[in-house]
Amino acid sequence: MQREVHIVGGGLAGTEAALLLGEAGVRVVLHEQKPLRRSPAHKEDGLAELVCSNSLRSDNPENAIGMLHEELRRLGSPVLAEADRARVPAGDALAVDRVKFSGGLTERVHGHPDVSVTFEEVRELPAGPDLCIVATGPLTGESLARSLAEAVGASQLAFYDAIAPIVLGESVDLSVAFAQSRYGKGGGDDYLNLPLNSFEYQRFVEELLRGEKVKPHEFEEARYFEGCLPIEVMAERGQDVLAYGPMKPVGLLDPRTGARPHAVVQLRREDAAGTAWNLVGFQTRLTWPEQKRIFSSCIPGLQNAEWVRLGQVHRNTFLHAPKVIAPEGFLNARPHVYCAGQITGVEGYVESAASGHIAARRVLARLRGTSFVPPPAATAMGALLRHVTGEAHPEGYDYQPTNVVYALFPPLPERHKKTERKARMLARARLELAAWASANGVALAPAPLEKTWPSELRS
Repeated sequence: MQREVHIVGGGLAGTEAALLLGEAGVRVVLHEQKPLRRSPAHKEDGLAELVCSNSLRSDNPENAIGMLHEELRRLGSPVLAEADRARVPAGDALAVDRVKFSGGLTERVHGHPDVSVTFEEVRELPAGPDLCIVATGPLTGESLARSLAEAVGASQLAFYDAIAPIVLGESVDLSVAFAQSRYGKGGGDDYLNLPLNSFEYQRFVEELLRGEKVKPHEFEEARYFEGCLPIEVMAERGQDVLAYGPMKPVGLLDPRTGARPHAVVQLRREDAAGTAWNLVGFQTRLTWPEQKRIFSSCIPGLQNAEWVRLGQVHRNTFLHAPKVIAPEGFLNARPHVYCAGQITGVEGYVESAASGHIAARRVLARLRGTSFVPPPAATAMGALLRHVTGEAHPEGYDYQPTNVVYALFPPLPERHKKTERKARMLARARLELAAWASANGVALAPAPLEKTWPSELRS
């Protein structure tokens, strides 16, 4: 059995794959370009750097993303293990102290006896015959992206993603902000909320529309991911879009008035101490001077804001996976090259880790001379694979990155009340994951027993 696998990229997908293969006794060489070279979004030296939000989204297993959290935990994911260790209060979401999270995974990689790290920029697809996993993410360097394009043809496509700003906690006016989670979830006061009345909201939208934006290069075409639209792009779609989107006030009551605000800007803590806060959903392509001007002058409570980081846009690169990636997970044009993470068209931190997890299991099966059986489509892991293979989409679908959502899952065989549907989706996924693990010799930790399930669906 080949005893060495090369992994290109030390993000969430790359570190997940490296540690899983290392734990299986495979020698791994992880190629990471930092600190020698950085993408426009990366600032730190550590592996698995979170460049956008510090939230891994809902941890409720009845949500598709929460189900994915649970499955990865049960399968022994190092990324989820470190996320749990670095957790900070965020309602029912899994948010992390990004420095602690990255530091934990970096320490695990450097301390593993079967994983070595080479600091270099990989500019071409590895020639083989050694197996490799390309997990360079949405900010793949131009040289490697060109090499990928040459290998797979005109299947590479660029679009834009945007990063939300972070404000220093002590600079937020606490006489304006109130601490509260929607509907009292989590600790009940995990978020800071900046309320706006109708006049303040209208003025904010007008300034967003007038504000100067960063202009893309001539060769770049702005194709935004619908789940991460810049706020000014949302504002362009209608006066009330933001009030029904990231600035929606539902589930919140201003304790000073006893009423629901017209709109709110929610701040989510970046660390357990609350020294820095992320403006939830406020990814933007406004210029940095305009961000400071508009946010400070139009959002109550931010008049004296000090910015830890301002928003920016960056290029995202992904493959048309259903056409260029074989069912076994490697490139049709390069059978020794597997791909993982956002470059395959999954969107989100946890989805990237899950993609790296699957890639590692595929490679390990190939090294052992066995066949890898994918997780069932009714599981969150399997649903992601349905997206990447195109099975979840109708013919002619314009392949775009996506988070894990229930639309990717096979429908339930029978109709159920809306209040029961998610619980039954979760129960079905748990049953099928357990059966898959048992049939394929996969170690699986027990699932928590939910008392609210119908008794016939408990596992």
